Amino acid sequence: MLHQLATKVFRILIIFLFVSGGALAKGPPDTVVLPDGEYRPLLKVSEDPSKRIPVQAFELDVYPVTNLEFLQFVKNHPKWKKSNVLSLFAGSEYLQLWEGDKKLGSKSNPKAPVVFVSWFAAKAYCQAQGKTLPTEAQWEYAASASEKKKYAAYDDGAFQRQILNWYGEPTKHPLPDIGQKNKNLFGIYDLHGLVWEWVLDFNNAMVTGESRGDRALEKNLFCGSGASGSVDPGDYATFMRYAFRSSLKANYVVSNLGFRCAKEKK
Repeated sequence: MLHQLATKVFRILIIFLFVSGGALAKGPPDTVVLPDGEYRPLLKVSEDPSKRIPVQAFELDVYPVTNLEFLQFVKNHPKWKKSNVLSLFAGSEYLQLWEGDKKLGSKSNPKAPVVFVSWFAAKAYCQAQGKTLPTEAQWEYAASASEKKKYAAYDDGAFQRQILNWYGEPTKHPLPDIGQKNKNLFGIYDLHGLVWEWVLDFNNAMVTGESRGDRALEKNLFCGSGASGSVDPGDYATFMRYAFRSSLKANYVVSNLGFRCAKEKK
């Protein structure tokens, strides 16, 4: 009897470790370590349309950066206050919903994602945390997971429709709190359904997809690409993300564009 009980407990433990621990290693607080995976770029990288590109393990914030977190950042780094930031680094609507340099407005929910923030400001925030913005490959890999499936974005029609439905909804302020819904298999919240997010190589669709190598492509930040030779012409959600990213410049600020931070595993 004891032997049977011990065997059953052991099996349950193995299942638990496989489901939760194997793919969901924990990093620092509010950070998830994503295991090695793969990424399907928008454009074909070979004659084989099913070919995917490996993404090495990395850390990603569980939540987007909030107004409250960014407020603390600008207090510590006055260069990024509304009244101080140079137009080269952020457009005139930078932090538009805030009432002042150190005061959130009625439409700036402290626990909601910060928006109207430029790529330059987002990158500076992440660097202040010892991190960086995720590459496009890293973000797309993380965002391809649904609640139960690692690569749902590639073959799950219901998941793709859910994303598209959100893309069609107008943005209303104040935004809701982070972490209320849309938790994926990795334990990451709000990659879809709350705000769009900056990525490190946002305006370069013609990338290798290799998460380390793409960091050298900042010289091409302003070189958008066409959509010819796409891997899956029916993947409208991905087309919309690439089109949106390719329309941006690094100092742009948008009402529904926020960010989160990442860090490579060494």
